[in-house]
Amino acid sequence: MKRCNGGYSLPELLVAMAVIGLLVGLAFQSGGETLARQRLEAAARRLGLGIDKARSEAQRQGQPCGLSLDARGWGPPQSDGLPPCSRSLESLKEPIGGGDLRLSHNLPASLRFSRTGLVLDGGTVVLSSAGTPLRRCLVMALPLGVVRLGRYRGDPLAPPSSGACEPDPSL
Repeated sequence: MKRCNGGYSLPELLVAMAVIGLLVGLAFQSGGETLARQRLEAAARRLGLGIDKARSEAQRQGQPCGLSLDARGWGPPQSDGLPPCSRSLESLKEPIGGGDLRLSHNLPASLRFSRTGLVLDGGTVVLSSAGTPLRRCLVMALPLGVVRLGRYRGDPLAPPSSGACEPDPSL
């Protein structure tokens, strides 16, 4: 094609627009996965923070307390007549699950913390998010309440298993 006044031809402009459109599409796709991963990482850290704060509160006050976990996050215990670890609840207002996050766990209805800060219950929590294949897990071991965050490699349809929660060097 013939160029007028040193400008670009129509085919050159169309190719440039197609390349720009492709780059913009890739940027949106990558940005969506990054956002999903960040949401997942933040929720996993809030899980661990809730346990740490509840243990500290029970130890500091010298009396047992409890928490329960659902898609909205940490809440007051659902059973046992145990007082809630209320300071922990106040600082964890953001939801852990919900939205694009999915939460599954095998924790009891109420996590109990002794007056010395020991954990009386344990289990595994798995978090996943739409937009990323990454799944995070938290394992709480008895009796010291050792919490380990990792990458979950288990079957997404099976109940959570602590054996499928592998250490992740990126944490």
